[in-house]
Amino acid sequence: MTTQELIDQIRLKKSFLCIGLDTDLEKIPPFLLQEEDPIFAFNKAIIDATHHLCVAYKPNIAFYEAYGIKGWIALEKTIAYLNTKYPQIFTIADAKRGDIGNTSSRYAKAFFEDLNFDSITIAPYMGKDSVEPFLAFTDKHTILLALTSNEGAFDFQTQKIGAEELYKKVIRTSATYENANNLMYVVGATKAHFLGDIREIVPNSFLLVPGVGAQGGSLEEVCKYGLNENIGLLVNSSRGIIYASNGENFAKAAAEKAKEMQVKMQKELESLQ
Repeated sequence: MTTQELIDQIRLKKSFLCIGLDTDLEKIPPFLLQEEDPIFAFNKAIIDATHHLCVAYKPNIAFYEAYGIKGWIALEKTIAYLNTKYPQIFTIADAKRGDIGNTSSRYAKAFFEDLNFDSITIAPYMGKDSVEPFLAFTDKHTILLALTSNEGAFDFQTQKIGAEELYKKVIRTSATYENANNLMYVVGATKAHFLGDIREIVPNSFLLVPGVGAQGGSLEEVCKYGLNENIGLLVNSSRGIIYASNGENFAKAAAEKAKEMQVKMQKELESLQ
């Protein structure tokens, strides 16, 4: 999916909502455990109920790897279902990979070619030669961790390297990488007030913003500092939507929560006009 196609979907649906598929067998409705593949059954129901309200889905790969081969099969089935039935949806492999060049190229092939995700999250700590193998896939998007929403983000990301904080240096340096036009950045919603500084460095890039909802981030604050002329935001909510109910009405409840987010996003988009 191209960036323009993503923008078109946002304008069509009046939503820049990304739903995180962090599927945990300990949290899904108990009756689904009787299914042959409970993870996929849960994901499919959530997707069918919410696809018209969001523009992206983000499976966190750890929630699938934790269940071994069964989890990986469920992931394969989930992404295949999305690509077949809802090809207009942007897909994000929240894998946080990043290694020496030849290893990164294998990760890239796994998620871009075998699974056919549109994008993947990448840890930039090892630098240019660990990121560019992902950027070599010019029809895909690489989403770099810039400033995350967790408490430990302050351990390194906001520390100064010379006159500039590390997260700013990461963003500024990554903009010089080959095919950097395919870069997006992760910026946590709990760090919304940093978005203004980030927009000065990458005014046109898309930002993936987790942390709205269960983690306490404010959609209004994120939009205030992060929106640009082409929207430029994908705001993720995971637990707050997919675990809205633990009963047989779980998919309907998820849709209701997603609708609440979509309505708020529509108001923010209308304010740009």
